[in-house]
Amino acid sequence: MTRRIAIIGAGPGGICMGIKLREAGFDDFTIFERAPGVGGVWYHNTYPGAACDVQSALYSFSFELKRDWSRPYATQPEIRAYFEHCVEAYGLAPHIRLNTRVSAAHWDDERSEWRVITEPGVTDHLDTGGAARHAEEHLFDVVIGAVGMFNELHVPDIAGLDEFRGTRFHSARWDHSHDLSGERVAVVGSAASAVQFVPEIAPGVERLHVFQRTPNWVLPKLDTPYTDDELERFRTDPDAIVEERALVWDRLDGFITFSNPRAVRKAQEWGELNLAVVEDAALRRELTPDFPHGCKRPLVSNEWFPTFNRPNVELVTRPIERVTADAIVTVDGATRAVDTIVLATGFDTTKYLSVVDVTGRDDRRLADAWSDGARAYLGLTTAGFPNLFMLYGPNTNNGSILFMIECQVGYVLRHLHRMDTHGLASIDVRVDVMDEYNHALQDDLDAVEVWNAGCNGYYRGPTGRIVTQWPHTMTEYQGRTDRADFDAYDSRAARNTRRQTAR
Repeated sequence: MTRRIAIIGAGPGGICMGIKLREAGFDDFTIFERAPGVGGVWYHNTYPGAACDVQSALYSFSFELKRDWSRPYATQPEIRAYFEHCVEAYGLAPHIRLNTRVSAAHWDDERSEWRVITEPGVTDHLDTGGAARHAEEHLFDVVIGAVGMFNELHVPDIAGLDEFRGTRFHSARWDHSHDLSGERVAVVGSAASAVQFVPEIAPGVERLHVFQRTPNWVLPKLDTPYTDDELERFRTDPDAIVEERALVWDRLDGFITFSNPRAVRKAQEWGELNLAVVEDAALRRELTPDFPHGCKRPLVSNEWFPTFNRPNVELVTRPIERVTADAIVTVDGATRAVDTIVLATGFDTTKYLSVVDVTGRDDRRLADAWSDGARAYLGLTTAGFPNLFMLYGPNTNNGSILFMIECQVGYVLRHLHRMDTHGLASIDVRVDVMDEYNHALQDDLDAVEVWNAGCNGYYRGPTGRIVTQWPHTMTEYQGRTDRADFDAYDSRAARNTRRQTAR
């Protein structure tokens, strides 16, 4: 049976899925990508200093190991080049439609197929979308959402922001045409992207105001570039990168559950040592979190804290009241004139595939099904939406996402093969299976003390449930996605509307 397959997104998930589909003999698939190039977040996030916070040794696919990363934490240009290499090496380009945004996907239960609506991609700096134009309709048997978490920019609701007459852009859509040299710059936010780009831009600006809502634990970054001898060994010794991956794996897989109090305390001690370089004691206190390490997204940098010793850098902890045409006013009445505002405010991480107008059985919208927070079985499938899979879906964020994606891709392929073998037109995860899985998952998430220390909005959906994090090891996720679970799904035979459960 020939399966017409749509993949939404040409980031790491879409690329891995496409490669493995071709290897498995599924050649009738299209990868829709709204951007002009591939790589997903690594295409869009080009801000100065952008780099991965997972060590490079674990940041390539197991079937296409990159052996010559220049340093332990790879930078954005290297990572983007790696994904472009994967597209070329595995012949994916003919399957990819760039500058094509999937705006909607609607399930036709009678025909057991998806109606996918596409529009031209959006490329403005804030990616704010716009009116539909030149929409096209496509029919597919299976849809695989590979949009992940970091898909929709979060723009804060600040009074007057739209009236600002200077330059404004989001860190994830950096405006490289604008020169910050000699300017008065405001950075709104002090987390993942700010920690990386603030030290890069600080030396060249006249004045830099960093607006911090809450401080973050920022640990030292062991990131000395590899020597020529080390790189030569990685390239020529087949075992070298495998051994390096194993070392990184053991450290990461053993820590990401945050279940070892001693390890959590040790990490916090490293964070305190990193903070010690801040010379002003009062400023150091303002940069010190009052929650345990791990409660928010862990960050690493050797340059973040020293930047606040610069005379042209100010940390602002008073909340912003409003933005005027040329300044930012805080609640204490202080006014800071600025030329450029950079929004380092991250993404709406909890929406996942609901950023697309997806409707399943009985015309139920995915956004409505997830009104109290995104949920899925194994982060991959959600009840009432047949033949719909997700990569980097709800509650799969932890460790190396490339490894997690490989587990998910293998799972999807196993079910596609089963559908062909048994002549199935559709499969849909059972409600009871999904509910039982998510109840147990939330119990496990509640047991992670640092994620329940009252500091975190990044991980939580509208009702407060954690919808992003995987509370176990990568090894555990691999085991769960490797298990035969065909009985978790209701299925419908091709050319037959009779419902049955295949086991």
